[in-house]
Amino acid sequence: MKGMKTHRDHPLWLAYALHRFSGLALAIFLPAHLYVLSLALTDPARLDGFLHWADLPLVKLAEFGLVFLLAAHMLGGLRLLALEFLPWSGPQKSLAASVLAGAFLISGLFFLRAI
Repeated sequence: MKGMKTHRDHPLWLAYALHRFSGLALAIFLPAHLYVLSLALTDPARLDGFLHWADLPLVKLAEFGLVFLLAAHMLGGLRLLALEFLPWSGPQKSLAASVLAGAFLISGLFFLRAI
């Protein structure tokens, strides 16, 4: 309905959504990561082939996205802990923006080091 406010109109809803999405994406990634690590013990030749593929620029860009999601999830979790335990009120919107900026900084540094 027009004129009605919903919970999605709140500025911190995006922080909530990013935290949930990053958690889901990391939960999907973790089994694949553990599988690739197991190749070191079970099939080293296959691991070498995977590592060669992982050196492609598109995969490096995907790693940037993964590190961004990891950093966003970690910093978003810290934001939630702070909301639970610290008496904040007004600067929560700025904190959510700084979490996003921090996640981008961490993943950007990883990306620059990886290329």
